[in-house]
Parts: sequence; structure tokens; C-alpha cells
Amino acid sequence: MLLLAPMATWSLLTRHAKVLACIANDPGVRLRDIAVVVGITERSAYGIVDDLTAAGYVVKARNGRRNHYRIQAHLPVAECIGGFRTLGELLAIMVDEADLARHLA
Repeated sequence: MLLLAPMATWSLLTRHAKVLACIANDPGVRLRDIAVVVGITERSAYGIVDDLTAAGYVVKARNGRRNHYRIQAHLPVAECIGGFRTLGELLAIMVDEADLARHLA
């Protein structure tokens, strides 16, 4: 008799990558909306956006009562295997390229 273990709930993409994709899709996205899409708390979304900002991948600017984010697509992604890749090249795989072209710095 073959016993199957319950399917693990994991993802190939990190929460940071998913948050980055949310920002690429909508640079004016609210932390509340990021949290819902990624399936994390608003506090976690804030922390991840803060990480991405501190690393220089995202520039945050205040626009009235909301934040507006700008992705620094030209920056290298050090973790890529197989050679030098930019953040923009990585996002081109994860996000619709037409949307991406409108939002990247």
C-alpha cells in the first residue's frame, strides 16, 4: 500500500519576489493590497517593502496620502545562477512586459 504525504504548501518564488511583482504591476499599490495578494500580513508587507527599499531595488516616494514606488530595474540580482542578470530581466519573466515597461525606472 502506497501512502502519500500531504502536498507541501510552498512556492518557487519568495515573498520578496511576489511583493516586487505586485509593485511592478501597480507602482501605487497599497500595503493592504500587497498583503492580500501575497497572502501575508500588512505588517509583513511593510517589512518586505522596507527590505526592498533598503537594498535599493525600490525607491519609495510620498504622493499625497499614498506611497508611489519605482523599481530600479537596472540593478543586478546577485542570486541569479548562470551569469549576470538585472532586476528588470527577472521581472520580465514574472510580470506582463507591457505593464513592466510603463512602471520601471
